[in-house]
Amino acid sequence: MIFPDLSMPLPGPLRSAHFVGVGGSGMSGIARMFLDAGITVTGSDRAANANVESLRAAGATIAIGHDAANLGDAEALVYTGALWPDNPEYVAAVERGIPVLHRSQALAWLVGSDRLIAVAGAHGKTTSTGMIITALRELGASPSFVNGGIIQGLGTSSGSGTDDIFVVEADESDGSFLLYSTAIALITNVDADHLDHYGSHEAFDDAFVEFAAKATEAVVVSSDDAGAVRVTQRLEHDNVVTFGEAADATVRIHSITAQGPVAFTIVVDGREERVQLAVPGRHNAINATGAIAVLIGLGHELGAAIDAVSTFAGTQRRFELHAVVDGVSVYDDYAHHPTEVEAALSGARSVVGEGRLIAVHQPHLFSRTRDMASEFAEVYERLADHTVVLDVFGAREDPIPGVTGELVSSRFVDSKRVDFVPDWELAAQRVAEVAREGDIVMTLSCGDVYRIIPQLISAIDRRSGGAGHTAPGADQVPSEEA
Repeated sequence: MIFPDLSMPLPGPLRSAHFVGVGGSGMSGIARMFLDAGITVTGSDRAANANVESLRAAGATIAIGHDAANLGDAEALVYTGALWPDNPEYVAAVERGIPVLHRSQALAWLVGSDRLIAVAGAHGKTTSTGMIITALRELGASPSFVNGGIIQGLGTSSGSGTDDIFVVEADESDGSFLLYSTAIALITNVDADHLDHYGSHEAFDDAFVEFAAKATEAVVVSSDDAGAVRVTQRLEHDNVVTFGEAADATVRIHSITAQGPVAFTIVVDGREERVQLAVPGRHNAINATGAIAVLIGLGHELGAAIDAVSTFAGTQRRFELHAVVDGVSVYDDYAHHPTEVEAALSGARSVVGEGRLIAVHQPHLFSRTRDMASEFAEVYERLADHTVVLDVFGAREDPIPGVTGELVSSRFVDSKRVDFVPDWELAAQRVAEVAREGDIVMTLSCGDVYRIIPQLISAIDRRSGGAGHTAPGADQVPSEEA
């Protein structure tokens, strides 16, 4: 992978830009914003997907496969952090001496002088960002935004607004969130991850302290997460707002009811209000509280902020229902860290009723699998009734000898509750053997595990003689994020 050079100055006005890895959720959102700004957009990716087709329909020229010729006469190149330095388009841009921008730098270029709300944290930031964006629009504002996932109520991950407010999901994985000139920083948690970049838990904390210190108006930070508390204790900021269940939280919640769509009571300056969300999961009560705290910081009244956040219907790849086949509900979730998996499975447990949870886990990154195999196994064994483990999705990493999905399955105490099945067709068959009417089958990873879903649906359908399946409808449980 390529780590960004954050010292590189941002370019002046651009007429054209080329995006390498344009099909990703974050990259495609930024590319769409460039199109909205009247900039000619070209790009490439290794495979076509819905994001690529959407950009093409909006006027972008997208190539499948990577070749130096794809760069054309672009005035800048924008790349994703998962790119390898020998990518021919990246190499050609460096040789030509045109600006080579990490996606965070391209996003900073878009933000310009707008009042920026940046949402960071190891987990929960996509949903929290989506909640803020949805609520602001419900309150009559017109923010610009770039989120890491498609917001269900809007059908997009990015948009150009007419106000001077810009809301972004800020990526901490490579330190690029430190680039932004932030007005309000929301920190959902500081649960150490991406240690391949930071090297230590202490360095991870340091980055969040620096991120918070840069906020010019307010820092909104979890009162419950241990890492966030460590960061808060080190801050010298004039306006720190804490949120969560802690007794001393500035915006406090209690009496969480997590069966089905979650409800809770929020307390601000002695005023109590009951909140009913449209999404399930205890963690979403926490996410919503952080979003409400941000809205209050922007000057919105508590009741109006609650009503606006309550309209949020989820984001894609966060507990997203794909089909109900032979009585089995098939979901997908982006969870790829033990804490996220715990939240996702807990949310699913709150809606499955008497049914069981069948998890399909695709380990993401060789280093994370090596370092956290035991943590993954413990969470899956505790919260899922059965788990099928696929092989590792390496993404930006080279393989590490001896690190496969079996590293996770071998850590289960009860080997009868887990299968390591690297062949996807066989994995789908195994899921179909285990699942029964009333169960939830859920794929979990930020890799490409969602591509197995048609095979899962087909395998379950075949066992019932091809009875067919139903697509998700308005009466189904909406998406959530881990």
